[in-house]
Amino acid sequence: MSLGIENLPFEELPEVSYRHRLEITGKVSRSLVEEISRVKKEPEWMRNLRLRALEFFEKARIPQWIPFIEKIDLDEITSLYVKPDVEKAEKWEDLPEEIRRIYEKLKLPESYAKYLAGLTSVLDSESVFIGVKDYLRKLGVVMIPMEEAVVKYPDLVREYFSRVFPYTDHKFAALHYALWSGGVLVYVPRNVKVAYPVEAFFFVGREMEGQFEHSLIVADEGSEIVFIEGCAAPRLMRESFHDGMVEIYAHKASKVSFITVQNWSRNIVNFNNKRAIAEEGATVDWVEGSIGSKFTVTYPSTILRGEGSNTTSTVMSISRGGVVKDTGSKVIHAAPRTTSRVTSKSIVADGGVSIYRGLVQVNKGAKGSASYVECESLILDEKSQSHTYPIVHLLDDDANVGHEASTVKLDEDQVFYLTSRGLRRNEAVSLIIHGFIRDVLKKLPFEFAVMMTRVLDAEFGEYGGVG
Repeated sequence: MSLGIENLPFEELPEVSYRHRLEITGKVSRSLVEEISRVKKEPEWMRNLRLRALEFFEKARIPQWIPFIEKIDLDEITSLYVKPDVEKAEKWEDLPEEIRRIYEKLKLPESYAKYLAGLTSVLDSESVFIGVKDYLRKLGVVMIPMEEAVVKYPDLVREYFSRVFPYTDHKFAALHYALWSGGVLVYVPRNVKVAYPVEAFFFVGREMEGQFEHSLIVADEGSEIVFIEGCAAPRLMRESFHDGMVEIYAHKASKVSFITVQNWSRNIVNFNNKRAIAEEGATVDWVEGSIGSKFTVTYPSTILRGEGSNTTSTVMSISRGGVVKDTGSKVIHAAPRTTSRVTSKSIVADGGVSIYRGLVQVNKGAKGSASYVECESLILDEKSQSHTYPIVHLLDDDANVGHEASTVKLDEDQVFYLTSRGLRRNEAVSLIIHGFIRDVLKKLPFEFAVMMTRVLDAEFGEYGGVG
């Protein structure tokens, strides 16, 4: 199965320009939240959920363990809802030319035509494109923008929305639920196995803007689906803020693979809230390539609630030029004979900072469970930093948990050896980088491995290619 992600471009996009129909600005307040709900014509229960989240947000403290938290001023993010001046389209040619050019640069029309069963794109705060192929419709799969799902599938949304990742989890989760807009609902019926991936793409087009999309994936018993999440933004003069949410509910014996290609520009502060619940025999696989942004916090998390459920989390991050990546994964083993494997690889250079922050918890009664965590960092110069904060909570003696962590600097002896064999220095360093990530790439789908190789080519061009 081809995912198509090997064709995505990874250079920064130039500044873009398009018209906006509506913009709600100001500080986070009850009146602002109510105005967003009014504009979206939401039912009372959703409006009340927003207001409860706002109340929690106002009382909750900002997490002080986030390394760059003192540099974030939410009052500077003044555009909290931005609606582009476009009607949602089901054909690319129906989009305004200036918006269509953005997506053509990102090769989304090509990917949709060749590889995807469904695609939705969120521009700023609203969905502007939704494409669902007949193949997906005939299977009975629901793929619909989240704001429409609230109205058309109220029972389904009320059952699962905020069930996996509640707004009480932390301050930025509460902020998300108060301001959320855009995103997608995907429901896969019982025993339906979707052979082609679906994708949601999120684009922030302006500075001093907040994006708060919400993606909800419900895989019914025995179903399977691959979901790709793409993120991008053009070069901006000032910061914008991304506070997205992903909730996955994997029912008995289902399988959900969630792949993120994060290519934010260097002016985006990125909070990515991701969590899954896996019932009996279910599988949830997370794959994340964290490429851009100024600051990133992301911890794909899974609660293994059903016996025999399992999860994998593979995160690769690149931090350069003062970029801070606080990444990792969390796994809660809440049932017997559950398994997890977490792999984290980070490359830091030019004063970048990489932080691995992970949690594995085996609850009482989760007998026969097993987990293995491996996190490695490669530091390419003296200005860069890497930190590791692994946490393991074993509340049941009948469990097998292993953890391995290492931080290595670029070995000049290796560089000297390779250059003595005829390689130029940039080629030698490139070969070392490739060797560092090879074991991770072997675990990934072929297209994702090709994509990550292209990312490293773009990011470390002065060192030479890595493929």
